[in-house]
Amino acid sequence: MAADSLDPRPYEVRYIENPSQAELRKLALEHTPAVQQTAVGSINKISRNKARMAKYTYVLADAEQADRWSAQVIDEARGRDLIARQAEYIAKAGTLIAIDGYLGVGPKALGSTWLYTPEGANIAGMQQILTFGRAEVESAERQQEPFKPNFRLIYTPDFRVEEMPGRQAILVDMANWTTYVMGADYFGESKKGVLRMLNEFVYQKGGLVLHAGAKAVTRRDGERVTMTVMGLSGTGKTTTTFSKQGELAEPIQDDMVCLWPGGEISITENGCFAKTERLSAEAEPVIHAGTISSDAWVENAYLSEDGTFDFFKLEVTPEEVKRYREILILTGASAENVDKYISGEVKYADVVDNDIPQDGWDFVIWSQNGRSIIPMSAIPGAADLHNIPPVRSMGILNRDEGDDAATPGIVRFTSPEQAAGYFMLGETSKTSAAGKDRGKTRSPFTQPFFPGRHGLQAKRFSELAATMDAVTMWMMNTGYIGGDAAGVGGGTALKVKIAHSSAMLEGLLGQGLKWTTDPDFGYEVVDLEAPENAALVAAVPAEILQPRAFYEKAGRLDEYKVWVERMNRERREFLSSYEVDPAIIDAVAPAS
Repeated sequence: MAADSLDPRPYEVRYIENPSQAELRKLALEHTPAVQQTAVGSINKISRNKARMAKYTYVLADAEQADRWSAQVIDEARGRDLIARQAEYIAKAGTLIAIDGYLGVGPKALGSTWLYTPEGANIAGMQQILTFGRAEVESAERQQEPFKPNFRLIYTPDFRVEEMPGRQAILVDMANWTTYVMGADYFGESKKGVLRMLNEFVYQKGGLVLHAGAKAVTRRDGERVTMTVMGLSGTGKTTTTFSKQGELAEPIQDDMVCLWPGGEISITENGCFAKTERLSAEAEPVIHAGTISSDAWVENAYLSEDGTFDFFKLEVTPEEVKRYREILILTGASAENVDKYISGEVKYADVVDNDIPQDGWDFVIWSQNGRSIIPMSAIPGAADLHNIPPVRSMGILNRDEGDDAATPGIVRFTSPEQAAGYFMLGETSKTSAAGKDRGKTRSPFTQPFFPGRHGLQAKRFSELAATMDAVTMWMMNTGYIGGDAAGVGGGTALKVKIAHSSAMLEGLLGQGLKWTTDPDFGYEVVDLEAPENAALVAAVPAEILQPRAFYEKAGRLDEYKVWVERMNRERREFLSSYEVDPAIIDAVAPAS
């Protein structure tokens, strides 16, 4: 089906047409399970799912088409049966909330319709914040005509699919540019459902969607440029996007941008979806202010008895569990276990080890994947989204952590091929957003939403990079050197602080840094001896800028050498598994 011929109202039910934010709050309080109203009147939803569930996501495809997709597939006949059953659920509900709007503004804006049964009112409210309304994209004459979406998403949070894993299914029908979400209740499935289809659409048109924040930066020479910042959840992408560098930094996007030939980008969303774990006014004033405002929509944050947020909540006491008992059981906790904890029969230390709860006892630790939706209109100094300069700086964040955390604070890539390889690796350490599944990971272009074969991303990026002159490409470590938080406390590791990240990006954008080639990996690192770098070395520990010095000083150089050998081997194996061009592989890890 053509992407501009979708029926935006495919069911014979009553539609609540593009309700206001106030109406959506009222609908959420009436119909959405496990919601709380905060002291300022905003809505906080406690969801069953605490993260986006890729393992329950399927592309509709017959066996002979399976190799086309990176995601798992479901037989088309079986998928159509589930879609028909969802339609029956919708018919019985009799009502859908309809949100019409656009991904982006300007000539590359693409329309989408989101439809929710009433229990998804909170998700509709969050999605509407991120969506550009018709009036922001269409002419007055066009607004009088029926809406013509390029994409559709149908969301039924309480339609549980009993025979499917997790009792839920997210079905992606690329042939008809429609995603069906069944049984999930996490906002990310709405947001990413359409962005996943956008990935495929943009690729077919010759571009590439980057899982990246973006900001316009006015450099000291007066030139206004765009910087993109790629990174998996928890690496600091949003924090970096909203921090200041240069003479002026203007946030553009915090999650997804579309890259086109010549360094042109187009945007996707009218706000940001931010993590709230350990959110403070001191460290992230813009995100904090937006999250605690009356206009916010929040998901899985801890609400104190007086209706205010506690973004630092971890251990939940028996008294607090008692107050949350109904919501915890409603969202999947065992009533038996909850009551044992409340009574004191089972204590925190009995079921938690190193901040990881045993199965069935997750409720004793508050979810660290709280999220908030903040409109761009609430962000001071945001860029004019109709006037975005070309990309001149492209980077990726690696939140390195552990005894083998040896990624330099910042590196500059020496070629588009080397950048393409590291972007394809998408290396980082998983954070609380991954739940119990922690540890090191690699994710192509940090892009778990690209539905095609992942190796295509490296190929397309190389093609686009060939059209982009004068673009600086880099990687920054936002985690640790030589350990983790416990090591920092014990004096055996270093933390890359937000102030360090800002100083490194400031130096990068100023274009006055002197670089030297790293002997182990071939990318460039900050030259510690160059007088031009004195201010940066004063602001950032030398061992962060060149971790080899940290390991040598600590008498751990043998560990570092083993890490170098292992990383080169693993990187070649990873890139080869995706059939990445040999020139890109050699630029990252030359064959020994």
